[in-house]
Amino acid sequence: MEYNLADLFESVADVVPGREALVYVDHPGTGAERRLTYGEFDAAANRLAHHLTAAGLKPGEHVGLHLYNGVEYLQTAYACLKARLVPVNVNYRYVADELVYLYRDADLAALVFDGEFTDRVAAALPQTERLRHLIRVGTTPPDATEPALAPVAFADAEASGSPERDFGPRSADDQFVIYTGGTTGMPKGVMWRQEDLFFSGMGGGAPTGEPVKRPEELAERVAAGGDGLVFFPTPPLMHGTSTLTAFIAFHFGQKVVVHRKFAPHEVLRTIERERVTSVSLVGDAMLRPLADALAGPLRGTDCSSLFTLSSSGAIMSETVRDQFQALVPGVLILNNFGSSESGFNGTATADSGPDRGFRIEVGANIAVVDLATLEPVAPGEPGRIALRGHVPLGYYNDPAASAETFFERNGERWVLLGDMATVDADGVVTVLGRGSQCINTGGEKVYPEEVEEALKAHPDVYDALVAGVPDERWGNHVAAVVQPREGAGPLTLESVQAHCRARLAGYKIPRSLVLTDRIQRSPSGKADYRWARAVAVREAEAAG
Repeated sequence: MEYNLADLFESVADVVPGREALVYVDHPGTGAERRLTYGEFDAAANRLAHHLTAAGLKPGEHVGLHLYNGVEYLQTAYACLKARLVPVNVNYRYVADELVYLYRDADLAALVFDGEFTDRVAAALPQTERLRHLIRVGTTPPDATEPALAPVAFADAEASGSPERDFGPRSADDQFVIYTGGTTGMPKGVMWRQEDLFFSGMGGGAPTGEPVKRPEELAERVAAGGDGLVFFPTPPLMHGTSTLTAFIAFHFGQKVVVHRKFAPHEVLRTIERERVTSVSLVGDAMLRPLADALAGPLRGTDCSSLFTLSSSGAIMSETVRDQFQALVPGVLILNNFGSSESGFNGTATADSGPDRGFRIEVGANIAVVDLATLEPVAPGEPGRIALRGHVPLGYYNDPAASAETFFERNGERWVLLGDMATVDADGVVTVLGRGSQCINTGGEKVYPEEVEEALKAHPDVYDALVAGVPDERWGNHVAAVVQPREGAGPLTLESVQAHCRARLAGYKIPRSLVLTDRIQRSPSGKADYRWARAVAVREAEAAG
């Protein structure tokens, strides 16, 4: 047995086949749900895997998952792994032109998609040469244009396959591709060996403990332990963090709960009903509506089962964390740090906040390096975060970007992340922010995340993004795009500046303010900085 994700899951399913593995709420609030044990889920994935191979798909070919959250998403992912196919996440917000790019860039041979996206699939299909097999989940809108290639209904695909495990041997070198969100550029497919992803993205079977030393040890730990943990990844599974969270839960032999879409009130009701112990989300965009609902219309909802609430991909601000902590005193709230290119890299220290920044304690496999020399920087000097060890193979179909991001030093392979940081004498890393979003104003560098943290501490600010706007004097100035709280008093540039002045150096204070009804983010809550900059620049041009 190797560190292959399908082998590892099957080893767990064999020791706890009757244990509940997955609870899926189809439409929050309707009561429609599905529950599958480990044995049932394993057999369902086997069925779909056999259908895919019967359709002519060969090991190493890519299968797109263009789906909302559901049983079908995780079932398809494991079906691919069982058949040695490569699952590829597809952003369901993409329109036809963006889908053409991703379908082609990823060389998709098959696609599993929600019926709601039929029109977009039909529009993109003629421009994709390799895509030859379609499976549709659910119903099709009555006015939708059917794809030229007739889709197979998911239920029929599943029913046509055998539930038996008669697959050939698999390898730790089998691949798993995670496409980035594309919020700062065109999405790129990060190619992972499954063994590397198991250790870097899933903690080696124990994200907060000692990783397993043998593949067989994973199932041995599950057999020796109990159940009772319930993991609830609330962001879309199309983002790597949620899928990896579900895989981590399966490696523990525990239960996973998923909703089709994020609905704050239903999330809280599900936490109470399923006695959820661990919730994962992305930043204030998800935590704030949960806190507001718990303080308002859902006051009294029992969330006492919660042990941890974690965010990855966006930082939860101190203000919102404190609000939720007051409502659920027993929960441990964690700001995690990681990426599609590096997996999980650490958790913010207890003293992280507006005064000291986003600080993480890291191991010897992480360094802050000079971008020119790729050598470690001196304490206090800014550089880029780099990770060695279990790192991806590179970007699919993009050797130029791979050469810029992945490098070798002293015989070890490293990945260079987009995050700027400093490191202190004790080895604690302070993350400054994404280098691509850094604002150069009068020669000073301003990282949007730091200003956003200060803005969100304002009692009348619901959400905020920060971007640089061209400025004749300073090159760029800091602009704040702010969504006020409902019912809040009037927000002015002067009041926002006065609030920030107590928390930030003068050059970091916003010089312009744009008020908006809604901050645009990805479905997972990640910031859309291209949108924020466009809004801020448009407002500046209108003001002359």
